Amino acid sequence: MKPVPFDYVRVEKISEIFDAFDSYGQDARILAGGQSLMAMLNYRLARPKALIDISRCPELAYVRVEKGALVVGAAATQASVEWRESLEREVPLLKLAFPFISHFQIRNRGTVCGSIAHADPSAELPLCLTALQGEVVLLARHGQRILKPDEFFTGMLSTAVEPGELVKEVRFPLVADGHRYAFDEVAMRRGDFAVAGVALDASPLEISLTVGGVADRPVRRTWPSSLAESDVDDALNEFAWDLQAQSDSHASAEYRRHLVRELGRKLIFGTRHETVS
Repeated sequence: MKPVPFDYVRVEKISEIFDAFDSYGQDARILAGGQSLMAMLNYRLARPKALIDISRCPELAYVRVEKGALVVGAAATQASVEWRESLEREVPLLKLAFPFISHFQIRNRGTVCGSIAHADPSAELPLCLTALQGEVVLLARHGQRILKPDEFFTGMLSTAVEPGELVKEVRFPLVADGHRYAFDEVAMRRGDFAVAGVALDASPLEISLTVGGVADRPVRRTWPSSLAESDVDDALNEFAWDLQAQSDSHASAEYRRHLVRELGRKLIFGTRHETVS
C-alpha cells in the first residue's frame, strides 16, 4: 500500500513552518527523520494533506548543554546524540539506552524529538525522558509551552501537542551527583520494540523505576532508598499489576508483569547495564 496524495513542503526557517501550518491547518504533519511517519503513511494510518519537512532547518539541528540539561532540537538525529563524546558524562542513561534503539541505520535518520512526538509506549527515548523527568518544549507562532512527560504523553501514540504547535526541543537533565542509572529491556529480536523496558534512577534518598512497553505510556514509580530488600519483590509486584498490562501478538499480560518484576529487580540490585555518576 502507498500513501494518499499529499503536498510536500521543505522549510529552512522556523517561520516557514508556521506559514505552512497557516496554509494547511490540522491537515499538516511534521516530517523530520520519517522513520515512524513513513510507515504510517504507507499503511494509510496517517492521511495528511501536507508534510512539512524540517530536516534541513539549521535553526532546529542542535544538541547542546544549557541550564542543566542536554537540549536536543527537533531536527537533530538520534545518531548525533548517540555519538556525542561527552554523552556518558552528561546523560548516562541515554548512553545506556541508545544501543537498544532499533538499528544504526534508523538512528542515523530518525530524530530524538520525532521519537518523543510519536509517543510509542515501547520506544526507549520516551522511557528515558520520563525516567529523568525531562521537558518537552512546544513552539507555536505566538509563544511556547514547556511540559513534563506526565503532561506531554497522554496515551498510546497520543500527546498534548495542539494544532499549530511544533515539538521544538526536548531537554534531558544532566547527571546528578550520587545517582546510579541503569537500563534494560526484552524484545523479540535485537532492535525490535521492547516487550518491556525498564530504566532506573537511584539516588541516596530514593529509587525511581520507569517501565515502558507495558502501559499505554511510560510509567514512573518511586520508593525510598531505605526500602528493605525483602520488600522489593512486593513493591515490584504491586507496580507490575498497577500497569494494567494487556496481552497482544508479542506477549501475554502475564509475561509482561513477569518482566517488570525480573528486570526491575536486576536493575535495582545493579546486575546489568548500569552507570554510576
